[in-house]
Parts: sequence; C-alpha cells; structure tokens
Amino acid sequence: MEVMIILVPLALALGLAGLLAFLWSLKSGQYDDLDGAAWRAIADDDEPPLSQPQAAKSPR
Repeated sequence: MEVMIILVPLALALGLAGLLAFLWSLKSGQYDDLDGAAWRAIADDDEPPLSQPQAAKSPR
C-alpha cells in the first residue's frame, strides 16, 4: 500500500502533462488543416528525383 503514495500522484501528473500537451497542440494549430496533408500526399506535382552519380565500378 505504500507504493500507492507514489503511483497515484505520478498517474495524476502524467495525466495532467498529457492534457497540457493536447491543449498546447490545439492552441498552436496542429488540427487546423486536416485535409491538407492527405491531398499533399497524393498530389502528383513532385519533381522527378535527381540522378545520383553511380559508384565507381571495380574491375573484375
């Protein structure tokens, strides 16, 4: 039962930390544009990748 003296305040502190992190994310606008990331992921306006120089081949 002595462990409850540590676990209950620890659980309350972690819950409060989670709540504060959620409220901070709301305030900073993390949930403002829910569809934008989805459309950017499927948009086909990416430029083709640059060609990478090939590694020097060793003679066989």
